[in-house]
Amino acid sequence: MNFNKTTRKVHYWIGIGILVPMLVVAMTGMLLQVKKQSAWVQPEEFSGTGTEPAIQLEEILDLMRAHPQFDVASWADIDRLDVRPGKGVVKVRLHNDWEVQIDLGTGEVLHTAYRRSDLIESLHDGSWFAGDWTKLGVFLPSGVGLFVLLVTGVWLFVLPFRSRRRKNKPGGRTPVRPPPVRTRRRS
Repeated sequence: MNFNKTTRKVHYWIGIGILVPMLVVAMTGMLLQVKKQSAWVQPEEFSGTGTEPAIQLEEILDLMRAHPQFDVASWADIDRLDVRPGKGVVKVRLHNDWEVQIDLGTGEVLHTAYRRSDLIESLHDGSWFAGDWTKLGVFLPSGVGLFVLLVTGVWLFVLPFRSRRRKNKPGGRTPVRPPPVRTRRRS
């Protein structure tokens, strides 16, 4: 089998094999590209009044406990705190994917919203499906397959140009044309 036919077959079969994972990666990647512009993916960031924190960590926990809708009993219910002193806000990320933005100057709740970006990121890298097995066993090989598709696609794109250049070179292969057919006229 020649190299060009093998390249086409490899390109074809790898493309079919990685279709579903690459669709997931492409769709979630597009959503992640616009996460700052889409409040549906990631809540809009609000600004507080103070640029230096005037509240303590315990006050943040007490504030979260005081609002039953947040369902926070202890620090175990809080995933992380994202402190933005320049904006005067602290984002409290809960394990249930809700985000609460608190003013660093006054300690009041500025905004609450459901945050989908973490879910979309876990879909994007494959860890949502079955953890590391899917991430490393399906999505990583699909990424390698995508690289192979890139290389074979470039080769298949260049191939016709290469063939034409060879044919047009002096001393290169020229197409064999049959001699013109002459017909006799009957009178």
